[in-house]
Amino acid sequence: MKPVPPPSIDPRQVPVIQVDAHLPAVPTDRYAPQALRARFQSPPVWQPELVVEKKFMDRAPMYAAVMIPIVMRVEPTVLLTQRTSHLSTHAGQIAFPGGKLDENDVDAAAAALREAQEEVGLAPDWLEVLGQLPLYTTGSAFMVTPVVALVRPGFTLQPNAYEVADVFEVPLAFLMNPAHHRHHQMHWQGMQRQWLSMPYQDCDQERFIWGATAGMLRNFYRFLSA
Repeated sequence: MKPVPPPSIDPRQVPVIQVDAHLPAVPTDRYAPQALRARFQSPPVWQPELVVEKKFMDRAPMYAAVMIPIVMRVEPTVLLTQRTSHLSTHAGQIAFPGGKLDENDVDAAAAALREAQEEVGLAPDWLEVLGQLPLYTTGSAFMVTPVVALVRPGFTLQPNAYEVADVFEVPLAFLMNPAHHRHHQMHWQGMQRQWLSMPYQDCDQERFIWGATAGMLRNFYRFLSA
């Protein structure tokens, strides 16, 4: 779930105006399963940093949910997808498993669990839902609830080939270190627009995490560091 870039604009080429190396990384002891459970059970006083993007698509709002799957390896990771290039929206972008709420979904957690299974074959039996982050409204009019869950290692994935070009993992410690959070800015549609990116070098390729996905990860950083 990410905003669509302006036509012919490569977000990688948009100037970086700030890197947040001055902010502290989340202490690694907060990544332990018991620590993550405790944080959601007794949340700290905190404020999300990013909640509404500047609108760039004129359509009725749609409610959606995404799963932020934290794989509990020795060094925990976040499971992400790369969408296929032929999709009509968000083509080729890096995203969490997720999508629009269906009328049969009882809540955002149910939608996120369903989407994780439909998109990448991650069965609910492998997941332990911890809680939710605040609603995030994208510039493309999606009102997204991020659902955070622990994932037991040992799962087998079956990505939906129509929607998902690739599935990969990024270390949680990398994403929770603001030294890797870059602020971009450009002038488009008569106004200044800004977004975050968190480019991750995965072997011989760059995973360019940006937009709504990066914004929700930034809120997760604020939640864990509070």
